[in-house]
Amino acid sequence: MQALVYYYSTPLGKKMIMAITGLIMFLYVFIHMLGNLQIYFGPELINQYAEFLHSKRAIPLLWLTRIVLIVSVCFHILCAFQLWWHNRQARPIKYAVRRYVEADYAARTMIWSGPIIALFVIYHLLHLTTHTVQPVPVESKTLYQIMIGGFQDPYVSILYMVAVFFLALHFYHGLWSWFQTLGLSHPKWDRTRRWLATTLAVLVGAGDISIPLSVLLGWIK
Repeated sequence: MQALVYYYSTPLGKKMIMAITGLIMFLYVFIHMLGNLQIYFGPELINQYAEFLHSKRAIPLLWLTRIVLIVSVCFHILCAFQLWWHNRQARPIKYAVRRYVEADYAARTMIWSGPIIALFVIYHLLHLTTHTVQPVPVESKTLYQIMIGGFQDPYVSILYMVAVFFLALHFYHGLWSWFQTLGLSHPKWDRTRRWLATTLAVLVGAGDISIPLSVLLGWIK
């Protein structure tokens, strides 16, 4: 136990925790996106999907997922802040020259993209889950109707698309850093790492942006 506590106290330990929790959050967002993309197949399929998620069979798994996700988010934010604070307090010591400029750019970008995403998640929950912000019409009771009604406001759709862009950017840099944390930082892996990080980030970004855009343009009604 002491070894785990000591490992957590080190920058490497915090980076590993951020890598693990970041991967958990990416998987959740990716699966969540796949579920939402069912809207393209009409109301019946996505409404059945929503009903299943709130059925007695799925509720235990749903709550387990929520707990794991909340814990992951908390540890991810905590470690990110601690690493940022540690770097801020440390003197600017020049380390050995490295070729991975992307990692330095990622660290700088995540400082402001992380808080933007956190604020967006809060808005997203208040918008489409609790309906506290920008409430949808009263007659909208199914998931399909809620999504259509929620994205018909141009300002809301644009907000979602901009936020998802930052999310995809965050994932790109996070995936790049994730490979480095696992030790896959040899120059010969650069092209593969960049391709994987770019592909996965673009898939998430394009998939999530396509929904409010399609509703806004009238492709989904």
